[in-house]
Amino acid sequence: MTAEIRFFWARLNANYWFYPATFAILAAVLGFVAVYLDRNGFAQFLSNYDWLVPVRPKGAVDILTVMAGTMIGVASTVFSITLVAVTYASSSYGPRLLTNFLEDKGNQVSLAAFIGTFVYTMIVLRSVRAEDEVAASTSDAVATNLPGFAPQLSLLIAYLMVGACVGVLVFFLHHVPSSIRISMVLEKVGKQLLNAVRDTYPIEEEFRDARQSEGGETIAATSSGYVQMIDFEDLEHCANEHGCILSLRVRTGDFVHRDLPLLDVKGASAQDLREAVQPHFTLGPVRTREQDPQYLIDQLVEIGLRALSPGINDPFTAITALHWLGAVTSEIARRDLRKDVCGKDADECPVIPLPDTYEHYLQRGLGSMRSAVATSHSATMVMLDVIAKAAHPVTSSERKAGLRNQADLLIEQAREHLVGADLRQAEERYREVQQLIPS
Repeated sequence: MTAEIRFFWARLNANYWFYPATFAILAAVLGFVAVYLDRNGFAQFLSNYDWLVPVRPKGAVDILTVMAGTMIGVASTVFSITLVAVTYASSSYGPRLLTNFLEDKGNQVSLAAFIGTFVYTMIVLRSVRAEDEVAASTSDAVATNLPGFAPQLSLLIAYLMVGACVGVLVFFLHHVPSSIRISMVLEKVGKQLLNAVRDTYPIEEEFRDARQSEGGETIAATSSGYVQMIDFEDLEHCANEHGCILSLRVRTGDFVHRDLPLLDVKGASAQDLREAVQPHFTLGPVRTREQDPQYLIDQLVEIGLRALSPGINDPFTAITALHWLGAVTSEIARRDLRKDVCGKDADECPVIPLPDTYEHYLQRGLGSMRSAVATSHSATMVMLDVIAKAAHPVTSSERKAGLRNQADLLIEQAREHLVGADLRQAEERYREVQQLIPS
């Protein structure tokens, strides 16, 4: 249940409407509180400051009307600019990057600030009463003591909020063009991936073999979709309750459909557990970053492959993607890839995750880009350099051999595409990698 709550909060927090809706509610509450303070005389202290000239009802209406109209107009502009940026990013970098821009907190908070200020000004505007109006009730007349009512404290807060919105607008106009720069996009994805790797595999410099499946009766999926989350805590509780061992057949990010295996059960009847374990696999139409570092690897690979496609032919973007993939590949190579899903000794855990091998990550990242990289001389040279640098801090000879194998496969494919001086330079760089990563 804890994992489900965390996943629900992550998905809720990622929605584009979450911050605007939250700010609108908070602004409405602030508006009612500020008007209450004004109506009950708590703002009388403002009259002690000569530089705060009191605003009459007519002026208050005009000021609040201008503020509200301006805020909703700017909010519409912010939303339009965000849509243009999202459209550009998805067409240039790939549709899977669309989520990154919609989840961008800078875009969300910017829109939320203007929406919140608009809601606040509308709440305050409702309370202003012209001097020739009749009080709505006896208590209203007693509270104001004037033929008209202009909330001085509420107006002052509105001024401060509009001033803050001006700063937010300046930030937004800088943030949007900055956020769609390809180097910034790759940096954001790369750092998210490095953090995901460190969180998923916290133990360094230990290279024990992952625990293998213990088999048993198979429980199959009953619906279709991507595995967005696996609630390991509830699966552990379920296994302990039935005295069995659960060996997973899928990992987060895999696509399943009806009758594909989800897990194996040893020590209990699969029929008895089928209804109990199904809810602990959250399926959805898209992959998410939660529990799925491979999703971020695929984003880097997608940008690199699109950049190397003949229609775009942008090897320098691919080179940047290779640099981040190299950093991630090296980070993974130094970590124990056994998932400690139970928070204790993995050998005693009744839930056995599908093993994540280093070769799996190598193929998912550098291996997926290798064929396209081999067609570009500059990208080939950089990938060989990336492989050598990735292997430098690695102490595991087996994982170094995996990196060496990627270099072998790359030069083999490059020989089919490169000719002349380009091929000679690639061969020379390959020989240097051989010396740095001996077989």
